[in-house]
Amino acid sequence: MQNLDSVSYDALAAAAADPVTYAQSWKARTGRSVIGSFPMNFPSELTHATGALPVVIQESRTAITEGRSLLPEFYCGYTRSLADQAATGELDVFDAFVLADHCVQLLGAVDVIRWAKPQIPTHFAQFISSMDDPWSQGQVIDKIGSLRVEVEEIVGTTVTPEALAVSIRLFNENRRLLREFYELRRSGRVRITASQMQTLVKSSMVMDIEEHSALLRSILGALVPEEYAPDALVRVHLSGHFCAPPRPELLDVIEECGALVVNDDLYHGWRYVSTDVPEDVDPFDALALWYLDRNISAPCGTRVQRNVDWDTYLIESLKDSASDGVITLMAKFCEPLMLYYPELKKSLDGHDIPVLLIETEHEGLAEESTRTRVETFVERIRRNKTKVPTLA
Repeated sequence: MQNLDSVSYDALAAAAADPVTYAQSWKARTGRSVIGSFPMNFPSELTHATGALPVVIQESRTAITEGRSLLPEFYCGYTRSLADQAATGELDVFDAFVLADHCVQLLGAVDVIRWAKPQIPTHFAQFISSMDDPWSQGQVIDKIGSLRVEVEEIVGTTVTPEALAVSIRLFNENRRLLREFYELRRSGRVRITASQMQTLVKSSMVMDIEEHSALLRSILGALVPEEYAPDALVRVHLSGHFCAPPRPELLDVIEECGALVVNDDLYHGWRYVSTDVPEDVDPFDALALWYLDRNISAPCGTRVQRNVDWDTYLIESLKDSASDGVITLMAKFCEPLMLYYPELKKSLDGHDIPVLLIETEHEGLAEESTRTRVETFVERIRRNKTKVPTLA
């Protein structure tokens, strides 16, 4: 990232690379609880309002050992990593686990955590996946209420509307700061690599939100946009990866091949920061509205809504960011994305938008074959951009 306040960015990078160590340090410094949640829709504001530290539990970079005997190999890397972390003690820093929705594989991983850590409270509430039925909002409000009760019992603190309103404002401010980085990147006038953007977003999932926002403001203050955006690179949109972040080295390979990542709909990206919680209604109802609104801001293949869909949203996003193509990053054995991808590709093909699918996995990166495929993809886009129409 150019014009970077390196001290501030290094602090974010350290937390993103080792969330458990950050949580341990925070816990020792404050004496307060650390509550772990799972992707994609648990409202961290609810935990924050109790005074605890909300942390979205991340996929570990360590090799899966003990976890191999606890979940089938056909589970995704994120869920197998969770099982391994539970078995090897990496999750011991957490005082409780909460989740608001899940796929079958994540539910299996949480069952392993319950088995391995029976002394740590675990609670989940399944948010409705049908977003526009007459009863959808009421059901989500009810689930927010049950989550509130559980979090209050875990921490031993009542979540007051006033405390929750403060937490909502803090998280909204953090999302707005992160969206400023996105606007700068889309313009092309500030080069923020895909792995750097991932660090900015991932660190927000695991750090004290006020500390994180202060570091973001420091970094933004040091950025000096260029007068013009470079036009030599192929502009691409990264799509997919609902739960775990793609490996930074994969993101680096993509950009080393001449692609400029200008936008994404990744969970560790725009999907996470796209939607603010309303501040002008009851704060508990606002969390329900946030859940419903974010499927409009960034539609998800795991949700059903008649008036929005992911492929239409994606095509409009490509227009807004002037992207030349899409690279879909699919975690191996991610059933929701595997099921939705054919429809997504059909729509992109129908609009003559180049698309490349890269399957990712916990165990490693086939770097050279990936590099060859991305180089071919980028070159194909370049040739199509420079092709002169033939006169009849």
